[in-house]
Amino acid sequence: MDQLGKTVLITGAARRVGAGIARGLHARGASVMLHYRGAEDAARTLATELNRQRAGSAVTVHADLLDIPALPALVEATLSAFGRLDGLVNNASSFFPTPIGQIDEAAWDDLIGSNLKAPLFLAQAAAPALTASRGALVGLIDIHVDRPMTAHAVYTAAKAGHAATLRALARDLAPHVRVNGVSPGVNLWPEGDSVFDQDERRRIEATIPLARIGTPDDIARAVGFLLFDASYVTGQILAVDGGRSVVL
Repeated sequence: MDQLGKTVLITGAARRVGAGIARGLHARGASVMLHYRGAEDAARTLATELNRQRAGSAVTVHADLLDIPALPALVEATLSAFGRLDGLVNNASSFFPTPIGQIDEAAWDDLIGSNLKAPLFLAQAAAPALTASRGALVGLIDIHVDRPMTAHAVYTAAKAGHAATLRALARDLAPHVRVNGVSPGVNLWPEGDSVFDQDERRRIEATIPLARIGTPDDIARAVGFLLFDASYVTGQILAVDGGRSVVL
C-alpha cells in the first residue's frame, strides 16, 4: 500500500493483462481509472471488486481509442474522478495476422491506430497532468519488435513505432516525466487463437528458459516497478519474457 493517493489510467483494463495490471497497481494502493472499449461488463465487475477492497478507488471510463479527438476526455475524466494523474499505462492493443497479399487499409488503421497512434496522442493529452505530478508513463510493447513473427508485418511495425515513440517521449517529457516500456513474451495465449495451435504452443513453451509462460501478474509487477520504483530509469524497454528473447 505504498502508493496511496496516486492515480493511474490504464487502457484496455477490463480483462486479461490489463486487468492484471490494474489489480497489481491497486494492491499497491493506487487508485485506477479502468478504460474499456467493448468489455463494459468486465470493466464494471473489476471496478466493483476493487472498490470492495477500498471504496472509491476504481472508476471505469469508455472510449474508442481510434477516435483520437476523444482521447483528452480520458484524462479529463481521470482528473475529475481523482483530482490527479500520476501514471499512464498504454496497454490496449489489437493483435492479428496480416499476411502479405492480404493487407488492407482497415487492418493498417486498426493495428497502427491501437498500437501506435492512440498511445502517442493519449500520452500527449496526459503530458500536462503527468508533468504536474512528476509522474510516469509505461507502454506495452512486444519482444517480437526485434524478431518479427511471420505474417505480422503491420503489427510489428506498429509496436516498433510505439517503442521508438516511448524513447522519444522520454527525452521530450524529461526531466519531470519518466517514460518506459514493458515487452512481454508469451503472456496468456490470444483468445480464439488461429495462429498458435497446440503443437506450436508446446514448441514455443519449450524454448522459454524459465520453463513457463508469463502471467498478468508478471507484467503488473514490472509496470509497477517502472511507474513507482525506478526513479532513475527512463527511455528503456524491459523484456518480461522468461528469457525467451535471448534464445530466439
